[in-house]
Amino acid sequence: MRINKYIAHAGIASRRKAEELIKKGLVSINGKVVTELATTVKSGDIVEVEGTPIYNEEKVYYLLNKPRGVISSVSDDKGRKTVVDLLPNVTERIYPVGRLDWDTTGLLILTNDGDFTDEMIHPRNEIDKVYLARVKGIATKENLRPLTRGVVIDGKKTKPARYNIIKVDPEKNRSVVELTIHEGRNHQVKKMFESVGLLVDKLSRTNFGTLDLSGLRPGESRRLSKKEISQLHNLAVNKQK
Repeated sequence: MRINKYIAHAGIASRRKAEELIKKGLVSINGKVVTELATTVKSGDIVEVEGTPIYNEEKVYYLLNKPRGVISSVSDDKGRKTVVDLLPNVTERIYPVGRLDWDTTGLLILTNDGDFTDEMIHPRNEIDKVYLARVKGIATKENLRPLTRGVVIDGKKTKPARYNIIKVDPEKNRSVVELTIHEGRNHQVKKMFESVGLLVDKLSRTNFGTLDLSGLRPGESRRLSKKEISQLHNLAVNKQK
């Protein structure tokens, strides 16, 4: 097995990220640093990444309803609770597929499959990520229309999004809007709304591809079925054709 694939199967990183680790000289086999991407791993070889031995694990996939106030990370240097802390009985080294902000709730996938993660988050695969946002201000077709063409945030234009105005409350000067995007840039949804004059004060991700949060309360999780994993994979593959 090629070294980058071995690292991805061990749940350390995607193959693309694994290649970066190899090029930086952070990977060794049997104590010898390897920098050639074509290097293969044989049975019995000891592979280390940054000095830590790694092993192939069974691939696992979990769906979590992330509550507010939890960090989308494996660990936190400030001692805050992470999404991994919410799955204490999982022995594999799982990590979140993408991120949700500290104050954003909702659907989050966790896995130790690096290739699957790369497949799910790459914009080229155009997997729908649906968010429900409560915003300050009155949402209209006119002020939301720019989102369907793409808006510039952090110097880069977003891909076209879809929206659905769920509720408008003129008395409280706020609205509820459903927004569907394909990307996952830092604070993207909040910045997109801000670009059209609406400030998000509550945000939740309700859907990811074919998945939703049916039956899961905040903080609860469940293992994804083989059928669900296959459906997500097929979404990505079909977009590449």
